[in-house]
Amino acid sequence: MTNKFERLQKVIAKSGVTSRRKAEQLITDGKVKVNGSITTELGTKVSTADEIEVNGVPLQQEALVYYMLYKPRGVISSVKDDKNRKVVTDFFPGIQERIFPIGRLDYDSSGIILLTNDGEFANHLMHPRYGIEKVYVAKVKGIPSKPELNKLRKGIKVDRDILKAVGYKFLSTDKDTNTAIIEITLQEGKNRHIRRMMEQLGYPVTKLKRERYGVLTLKGLKPGESRPLTPHEVKMMRQQASKIVE
Repeated sequence: MTNKFERLQKVIAKSGVTSRRKAEQLITDGKVKVNGSITTELGTKVSTADEIEVNGVPLQQEALVYYMLYKPRGVISSVKDDKNRKVVTDFFPGIQERIFPIGRLDYDSSGIILLTNDGEFANHLMHPRYGIEKVYVAKVKGIPSKPELNKLRKGIKVDRDILKAVGYKFLSTDKDTNTAIIEITLQEGKNRHIRRMMEQLGYPVTKLKRERYGVLTLKGLKPGESRPLTPHEVKMMRQQASKIVE
């Protein structure tokens, strides 16, 4: 760890405690201490040598780490589960840092999921306004028509949500089994997004895998395997998440 100086609100956001905007509010509200003294100045810069408290709780400044996991089916996208089911952090037994998943993949879905301890990075990647594309491959019961699938681009109302895809592509169809495999691209990810859309169209999903997340793919990984992101990959993901400046 270096003694590089960064703005206090950015350090708090990176720790995963809250977003940068909320961190700024905590600072101006006098809820943050640096080296034992309340700090209300948003321009304050700190390093890893400084002791920071947020609402009386010491902030743990760790080296920032970034991982990609090929999540198998039957795994919870969380750091713990009250039913003692397997969670994504179980695949990182030797990691010292307190990593958490960026967003979610359904219990019955597989594919790319990212884990980090960089809260600001995670917030940017999850926010739909930044337009990070996520590509999924879905196997569905039935063979939908192109006009039916075009409704995905327009948006489908399910309960109180308007669910959209930015694109789709037929990969294969099988008339004998009455199934189709479709590539679907999203820029946001609401709860069971693709499954709910396709069910509404009348083509329930039987298998779903996220194959691409931004510039990242599953190349070289098998289910249950993981690897750290390279510095270049982290940089590329940051650049994609900065297309629209707050």
